Amino acid sequence: MQQHTLAAEIVHTGVGLHSGNNTKVRILPAPPESGRYFVRVDLPEAPIIPAQVASVNHTVLSTQLGKDEVHIRTVEHLLATLAAMGVDNARIEIDGAEVPLLDGSAKVWAESIVKVGLVAQLIADEERFCSIAEPIWVRQEDAFVCAIPATETRFTYGIDFDLPAIGNQWYSWAMLPDSETTDSSFITEIAPARTFGLLHQIEYLQKSGLIKGGSLDNALICGQDGWLNPPLRFANEPVRHKILDLVGDLSLLGNFPVAHFLAYKASHNLHIQLAQKILDCRF
Repeated sequence: MQQHTLAAEIVHTGVGLHSGNNTKVRILPAPPESGRYFVRVDLPEAPIIPAQVASVNHTVLSTQLGKDEVHIRTVEHLLATLAAMGVDNARIEIDGAEVPLLDGSAKVWAESIVKVGLVAQLIADEERFCSIAEPIWVRQEDAFVCAIPATETRFTYGIDFDLPAIGNQWYSWAMLPDSETTDSSFITEIAPARTFGLLHQIEYLQKSGLIKGGSLDNALICGQDGWLNPPLRFANEPVRHKILDLVGDLSLLGNFPVAHFLAYKASHNLHIQLAQKILDCRF
């Protein structure tokens, strides 16, 4: 059996979406079977937070991992990229409490992984999810996310907004089989999709102490009259970004089961509830 880690370290610095603080991230190669994990190098004894479902302690407008009093926020874009591009083991050192938003997408992370490359790691045997045997659902009013038996690992998302520039959008993306170590379709179709916000919500979110680091340089903003900062990278960039978020949240399972993950108007909270249900069914 094989796993993969990075062939060299990756370093990026940037502002956090919600905190507004600048942080530096170093992603380093890690030993086989160590998984993906964060290290708060700014704190005494450099506490470790595993990128696992059990570590999730907050899901409002981003996914936050924590252990005791230590946490890391907005982990989903980076984790989606590592998982989708076949990085099983990675030590992610960070000198603050939030992963940098960069340009609002996973494009920089993906390009950096391509640049340094991967190294194969032999392991004795790996216990992996094989497939979803029966549908698993989580819903809240008309929003839902589910895992359905399938022959490939696929992510399909739907969103529906009153704003004409967004409206109703659907997109579906299939992950390459495990034998592939670099998913070029993720790099071209999902990673470049940026986070987006609604103009009429910005003042409320700022007064709530959120999106302190958000700007027109790292987020698409949409109002009744259209996008404030076009052009979009895809006509349906918002729904593609929702797939990026879903992939990142489900990466906390460790590896992806063979299943069709289908979501509609869902949230980080519903994504994590589904991940937990999948773990419960596994055991």
